[in-house]
Amino acid sequence: MNLCSINDIKYLLSKYNFRFSKSMGQNFLIEEWVPERFATEASLQENNGVLEIGPGIGCLTQKLSTHVGKVVAVELDRRLLPLLEETLRNFDNVEIINADILKIDIQKLVREKFSSLTPVVCANLPYNITTPVLTALIQAGCFEKITVMIQKEVAKRICAAPSTSDYGAFTLFVNYYMKPQILFDVSPGCFLPRPKVTSTVITMERRLSPPIHVRNEKLLFKIIRAAFSQRRKILQNSLLSYLGNSITKEEVAKVIALCGFNPLVRGEELSLDDFATLTNAVEKYITRY
Repeated sequence: MNLCSINDIKYLLSKYNFRFSKSMGQNFLIEEWVPERFATEASLQENNGVLEIGPGIGCLTQKLSTHVGKVVAVELDRRLLPLLEETLRNFDNVEIINADILKIDIQKLVREKFSSLTPVVCANLPYNITTPVLTALIQAGCFEKITVMIQKEVAKRICAAPSTSDYGAFTLFVNYYMKPQILFDVSPGCFLPRPKVTSTVITMERRLSPPIHVRNEKLLFKIIRAAFSQRRKILQNSLLSYLGNSITKEEVAKVIALCGFNPLVRGEELSLDDFATLTNAVEKYITRY
């Protein structure tokens, strides 16, 4: 059975009386080149253990399993379990877990399932949970590489440059921990049902260490969130809104000047290096945090 064939897919869906769920963001691939290229450009090795999120009917899962030691696919929709049992019954290195990826202990799962393998992530992520899932995967800190198919707009946000409309707090968060690279786009016509947006496959390699040095990582991300909380505000006012109980207006102005920034600078103009400089300067004035 060809899991990228519209006829075969419709046969499976009819056999198991399956209906797509909009709330779960379900879109199945119908072009064979996509999972093939995905697996190839993810640079998978036999010693990899792959965590897949949302396998659908197993189209990408099958391809991944031929490249790696093991695939653990986490699927939330119980209705897909009998379909996956049929489509993956001949793939001995695949394990399906019925669970919500946002509610499980990712580190524990990796320890238990990939003890002798190098863990990576490969997934066609549902659009509606892309940001929280990527955040959880990155914060778990146990994946050498994360390769995912996501909405093109989110991929652009991840790889955005300062002073652009796509640049934001999520850009800085991802780039602090990972080295992202856009691989290729996938048009809406490659899916059933057809989504309204273009998808992009992006890979993110974990950094051995952050690209900047800050003494207080928690404060760094608090400042970043403050800077982008209201994009039209100048940085000084944004910082006061978030840190006003622990730093004065005069101190904020002094910090911005000492960092060499324009007094009217906005957060979206600052690079990750700039935020590191700002954080280390602000820390000297924080009396309680």
